[in-house]
Amino acid sequence: MQGRKIRYDVIGLTETRRHRPLNATFDTGEELFVGTCDSRGVGGVGVVVKTNLVLNIDSFELLTIRIERLRLRRCGSMPDLTIFVAYAPTSSYDGDEIEAFYMDLEKSSKRQLSYDTLEPIRQRGATRVAGNYRLTSELAKWCREAIKKDLKERREAVLAGAS
Repeated sequence: MQGRKIRYDVIGLTETRRHRPLNATFDTGEELFVGTCDSRGVGGVGVVVKTNLVLNIDSFELLTIRIERLRLRRCGSMPDLTIFVAYAPTSSYDGDEIEAFYMDLEKSSKRQLSYDTLEPIRQRGATRVAGNYRLTSELAKWCREAIKKDLKERREAVLAGAS
């Protein structure tokens, strides 16, 4: 397996194109979780989890054919961790399907990112598909700033509501 040649804890997989879900354990102890695709062979996401984290798996959920969630329990000083693996549609898909994906992603996210935060993420994805890597890195910075701002606003709202 190629995973042995790189250092990793969790590897996200896309375009798995399986028609039945798969959960397998390798001889090395690594776990593979793969979701299903649709009837057209579109979608399908999965994860490979390294041996030392397998015992910390709390749940694995296939939310849609393009989005899955892996939850890991707390281990020592490591806090609980939720990992989303998402396979976004390319710009060649119609706008309704792209919008449906982002709505599903927003619904499945526990902290419900605002539209103003999701917009830079959408733009970054479209720019990456177009191959403009310089602009992609600038948009990645913008995405991180937007997410930080969104979280700060939510924290302030919670604190204001608590007092």
